[in-house]
Amino acid sequence: MRARLSTAIATIRNIGILAHVDAGKTTVTERMLYLAGATHKRGEVHDGTTVTDFDPQERDRGITIFAAAVSCDWDGHRVNLIDTPGHVDFSDEVERSLRVLDGAIAVFDGVAGVEPQSESVWRRADRYGVPRVVFVNKLDRPGADLDTAVESIRRRLHPAPLVVQLPIGREDGFTGVVDLLAMRALMWDGDAYAAVPVPDGLLAEARRRRRLLEEAVAELHAGALDEFSAEPSMSEETLAAALRDLTGTGEGVVVLCGSAYRNRGIEPLLDAVVRYLPSPLDVPPVRGQDGAVRAADPAEPLAALTFKVSVTVTGRLTYVRVYSGTLRKGDVVLDAGTGRTERVGRILRVQADRHSEADSAMAGDIVALVGPKAARTGTTLCAPQAPLLLEPPAATEPVVSVAVEPRRGTDGDRLVSALARLTEEDPSLVVRVDAETGQTVLSGMGELHLEVAAEKLRRDHRLEVSVGRPQVAYRETVVRGVRGLLYRHVKQDGGAGQFAHVVIDVEPLEEGGFAFGSTVTGGRVPREYVRAVEAGCRDALADGPLGGHPVAGVRVTLTDGATHSKDSSDLAFRTAGRLALREALRSSEMRMLEPVVEITVTVPDEMAGGVLGDLTARRGRVSGSRARPGVVVITAVVPLAEVFGYATRLRSRTQGRGTFTTRPAGYAPIR
Repeated sequence: MRARLSTAIATIRNIGILAHVDAGKTTVTERMLYLAGATHKRGEVHDGTTVTDFDPQERDRGITIFAAAVSCDWDGHRVNLIDTPGHVDFSDEVERSLRVLDGAIAVFDGVAGVEPQSESVWRRADRYGVPRVVFVNKLDRPGADLDTAVESIRRRLHPAPLVVQLPIGREDGFTGVVDLLAMRALMWDGDAYAAVPVPDGLLAEARRRRRLLEEAVAELHAGALDEFSAEPSMSEETLAAALRDLTGTGEGVVVLCGSAYRNRGIEPLLDAVVRYLPSPLDVPPVRGQDGAVRAADPAEPLAALTFKVSVTVTGRLTYVRVYSGTLRKGDVVLDAGTGRTERVGRILRVQADRHSEADSAMAGDIVALVGPKAARTGTTLCAPQAPLLLEPPAATEPVVSVAVEPRRGTDGDRLVSALARLTEEDPSLVVRVDAETGQTVLSGMGELHLEVAAEKLRRDHRLEVSVGRPQVAYRETVVRGVRGLLYRHVKQDGGAGQFAHVVIDVEPLEEGGFAFGSTVTGGRVPREYVRAVEAGCRDALADGPLGGHPVAGVRVTLTDGATHSKDSSDLAFRTAGRLALREALRSSEMRMLEPVVEITVTVPDEMAGGVLGDLTARRGRVSGSRARPGVVVITAVVPLAEVFGYATRLRSRTQGRGTFTTRPAGYAPIR
């Protein structure tokens, strides 16, 4: 029985689709589902008929906004697939999905190659160690070239691209590919494809490229090198095994090509998912924050991570990846972070916005649960008798804020409830009440992110709201600090007193963030009070002396202090730490920082001059430009505040022919 379950887990592939916006990611997903028999009609983005872009806003805007989970069967394997957003404003949705994936397909535009957001999601996948295969899409478009796209991958992403296919034909004449492992041609005619001998005119080039592939693999894989040195040609089996190993370690990335819109190249891509990407058994066991390890075994205690929460009119769905154990309908599970228990009422197999009931889910499965009331994104659900806390996905600080008010004064309570539901579904949204104005402020990752949130309030919650102008999240930082600042906190008011003396040094921290250290010796400040001083310093970072903005890029060192035998306490030292750092920041030389973005603008070459001038007027620093047939691609770093409304301005300057994308580039001093 256990062997059968292990075999079943070995046939699971949990993968994501990663790409820059408009690279064809959702079309690739739709074709995979259609060819695998999971759907009976090809969904089209432009028609609003896709399975994964089922939200009305996604269909209206023609982009993926929310990660959607779907499943299909291919060659005896179960492929659980998450279609992720490509727009930079929804990159946290990608981050949460990557946390639970075992592999991914990175989709690149055959004309544009590596674009800013595709580079960003690639780096995120690197951080989580997610193995990938590459699909170079849109080879039927004018200007598409596989070799140019592969070179951009090599240059900007730095993996070893291992190209396993040779295109047959170019642009409108693209009709198939040569499989360099099996040395056969795959030709498409509508939805059907056939394996035929390699055309005579391509045979020499196919042999040359097969040899280049063998050489590249032999350089990276010791087992392949042995056969490469001993035999005139590497066998298909050896080559495939080496490619799978290199994909798993990240030393190489398999590159395939095609045109998803024209249904060319999708079947080999599904084959590559099964052949090269890992099963849950092939990835390392998950490790809890206390060091405990759980393997992908149905017999182990349960460990599952929540990566998405969806609240709809029909109920609350909690999406989880089961890492170990078996989850059954009716089970009571432990929220390892809060210590609360939750009951699993139903288990659902998810097909985007459609679901089917299941009695259980085992290690390796991705399912949705009905029943848990308090689980949030990043929550670990585990067996009550074997607690385990998994590291949640990293959260990104929001950079843009708007004031949100109900148009009817009687809707105040409804707005509070609706915003709570929004932040429950999307943790990258943050709600606060401005202490000075009393306004409700909604913060997010960008202008589009907040537009989508406001539209959800109107559509899903039937709330008419007024939304203020976007405001960016400024920061303050230390340029020149102070040393030896002494602060005495002494309070006597008739009851228990408070006594804490601290001496701190404050200096800039170039990498940003906050660092705290202590050089106190001789027990002059006990360790528990040192922790309290650090907590107080963190409290003081909330509002800086220049404009009340959060402080970043500061290092604080506790160098000395004194205690009182009766009146010293954690509270006294926390208060001393907070007030000491506030005084130190007022005495330091401070500077305001603003969020900046890297903007990539694609415009007709005859209009590039005007666009460059406009970027300069927006305080942008142009970092490069490159020419493509008929267009110029300009890259610049621009303050985020200057990007609001840029889409309309660019359309006006370029007669609707210019496009742009952005990605966060951190903070920079205001110029």
